[in-house]
Amino acid sequence: MELSFSPADIAKRYSDIGAGKAMRPTSQLIVLGILAGILIALGGASTNTAVYGITDPWTIKTICGLLFPFGLGMVVIMGAELFTGNCLIGISLLDKKCTLAQMLRSWVIVYLANFAGSLIVAGGCAWFGQMDLGGGQLAVYTMKVAASKCAIPFQNALVLGFFCNLLVCLGVLMALSAKDSAGKIICAYLPVAFFVMCGFEHCVANMYYISAGLMAKSVPAYAQLAAEMGIDLTALTLPNFLINNLIPVTIGNILGGLAPAWVMWFIHLKDRKPAGV
Repeated sequence: MELSFSPADIAKRYSDIGAGKAMRPTSQLIVLGILAGILIALGGASTNTAVYGITDPWTIKTICGLLFPFGLGMVVIMGAELFTGNCLIGISLLDKKCTLAQMLRSWVIVYLANFAGSLIVAGGCAWFGQMDLGGGQLAVYTMKVAASKCAIPFQNALVLGFFCNLLVCLGVLMALSAKDSAGKIICAYLPVAFFVMCGFEHCVANMYYISAGLMAKSVPAYAQLAAEMGIDLTALTLPNFLINNLIPVTIGNILGGLAPAWVMWFIHLKDRKPAGV
């Protein structure tokens, strides 16, 4: 008995799965999209909480890389709808299992639902005391991370977004090779750990990281503490969030997801003979 699916099987399976995602009812996309946004945001909240008192960059990246991937693992196991992973619906489009309009509809709904889920967690952490840890040091660290992301040059954010979702989508595809939950989580875990350790940019994760920073900045006590510590928060603004980070990272994520989608279709599905031939 084979313990995993072959790459060709993965391509065929995702072609069907992606078509189902593209044609899923709006209400289901919204609920599952909010769930995915919450799960990814909780991964972001846990990494910030785990490292806010650490100053060594190598240690911070390593710990975050070990913790954050469980967010995608939960998304995979729970069948939630995550925008970055759904960029693989390009396989279904190329395989003529769905239309461009159906794919774009799914992307837009899931993207907005992911954002809503992220905001729920960000607001809960910033406005209801979770960031009081360390006498407010967690809030300061959250704002510092958000400000640094808002200051990334447009072209850098786009390229870092590309590499991020290349890895995320490889994780999603690899998870489809497994036939048990443990195998799915392990397959999804490593590529995501790589992107976090390398500092690549994920639009849904940033919906939490930067929103949480903006919300923390709106709390006078947190903002005052950051000022007393000499933390420069001038880059942490809503326009910078949307224009300098979210837009280029999203574009990069889309391209990074479509790349493996095209490869899987070209290698395994393009010249596939119809059944019975």
